[in-house]
Amino acid sequence: MVIAIGFEGSANKLGVGIVQDENILSNVRHTYITPPGEGFLPRETAQHHREQVLGILQKALDDAKLTLNDIDVVCYTKGPGMGAPLIVTALVARTIAQMYNKPIVAVNHCIGHIEMGRLITGSTNPTVLYVSGGNTQIIAYSQQKYRIFGETIDIAVGNCLDRFARLLKLLNDPSPGYNIEQLAKKGKKFVPLPYIVKGMDVSFSGILSYIEEHLSSWFDSKEFTSEDLCFSLQETVFAMLIEITERAMAHVKSSEVLIVGGVGCNERLQDMMQVMCKERNAILYATDERFCIDNGVMIAVAGLLQYKSQGHTPWMDTTCIQRYRTDDVHVSWRK
Repeated sequence: MVIAIGFEGSANKLGVGIVQDENILSNVRHTYITPPGEGFLPRETAQHHREQVLGILQKALDDAKLTLNDIDVVCYTKGPGMGAPLIVTALVARTIAQMYNKPIVAVNHCIGHIEMGRLITGSTNPTVLYVSGGNTQIIAYSQQKYRIFGETIDIAVGNCLDRFARLLKLLNDPSPGYNIEQLAKKGKKFVPLPYIVKGMDVSFSGILSYIEEHLSSWFDSKEFTSEDLCFSLQETVFAMLIEITERAMAHVKSSEVLIVGGVGCNERLQDMMQVMCKERNAILYATDERFCIDNGVMIAVAGLLQYKSQGHTPWMDTTCIQRYRTDDVHVSWRK
């Protein structure tokens, strides 16, 4: 039995999770929430992580009924993510590894989402739709790499939703995407928006620009409500994502889809994907907000797989990389 602790802090969620092999012992998270209409900046987000990390670490240890002496391996997010917040959790992980003489493993954030999703859902070899505030990718495994079949060519879908929420001055608590989802359920009229799929890739910035350009006239004329816009944006961007997911499934002859990342919590996205999967006789796997949203457990799960197959990360490589692609990682634990 090997016990791993994972530290995640690549954006505004700070998480510490502990696993014992495939058993989750604790999963503690704290979110940095900004006022309506504002995003989160690197310096302030890092400050939040510094203030909260020791309390969250203690809570995770208490929930697992363990001490740091009981931990076998320390795992942390190497990237991708925002530089300043990444450094905070890396520093804590490195300090603990040194103080308690534990091996350390640097984990790719995206791989963390995938491996935890596979563990939680029991999916074997799915086509993965990875959708979050910073990343949008269609991924499938081949020859010890997670290959990217399609991705956003500008901003991530979660970033698109966040920035749209700012235009409408929606609350950031519990998250902009969740508040959009609730308003969308009351939308009655569909607003035609740009639909931008380029081969296997998608683009979201033009949709945002189009909304920004027309927003005041829509509201002045009372042609569309905020609820209509939330509904229309979700329907449009999710349809784009499902189109490229289905094309990737056809290419790799896959019969499983796994949705991971913060946007993967969205029930409308899951419902739309379920329709496509039924038409293809495929199985949809998804998780709830405990595991979709960034968390420490996913870093512990992926880090432990990495540790068991290739050992710890050399000390000089325990750095942070803001741009760390999913397909840069050697997936040594899969055959």
